[in-house]
Amino acid sequence: MKRLAGEKATEHIENGMILGLGTGSTVEYTLKKLGELVKNGLKIKGIPTSMHTMRIAKDNNIPLTTLEDNPKIDLTIDGADEVDSDLNLIKGGGGALTREKIIAFNSRKVIIVIDETKVVKALGIDFPLPVEVLKYGYQSTKKTLEGFDCEVKLRTIVNEPFITDNTNYILDCDFDRITEPVQLEREINSTLGVVENGLFIDLVDEVIVGSKQGIKTLDK
Repeated sequence: MKRLAGEKATEHIENGMILGLGTGSTVEYTLKKLGELVKNGLKIKGIPTSMHTMRIAKDNNIPLTTLEDNPKIDLTIDGADEVDSDLNLIKGGGGALTREKIIAFNSRKVIIVIDETKVVKALGIDFPLPVEVLKYGYQSTKKTLEGFDCEVKLRTIVNEPFITDNTNYILDCDFDRITEPVQLEREINSTLGVVENGLFIDLVDEVIVGSKQGIKTLDK
């Protein structure tokens, strides 16, 4: 299902585009297919949203550029951890949420590729909300975030704090469900010590869903 969605998104790519290259297991299928298209003559340049995506892009000989050199992105293809009926997202399972949001904000069009398990009735039901925070004083930031009526855990890997590409920490905030995502995004981002949170509000144009029945497309 992931492969179906990831490869389908490449049909939206045109010659000469500047592409935002997302992060995640579904997008990896997009990147592999994009590498094949480049090998067959497609002319594009990609802006990766993480060091991991940069490595995959280089392995597939995808030409890369930067947001500084190309501040307007034609199309971004990215994944998501949850998608609701308004096409709002939770992202950040891979820890790249800040760069992903910057790239999405600067894109003319954003397409999300997911499998059908990521479509939810309300955000926060199945996946905690990742929040990127400064290392300095993160315990204080964690305590403040707990005031939003959620359980907050420092993300770890092999018993050590997970470090983002921006050298920050991730606090995963577990809500039963997020009923007011627009308000919550604003309030969390006004919390001292928070760099960015994984709520993507009104940034997506289309969602390509790989399902057992084939490809489904969601749009506004």
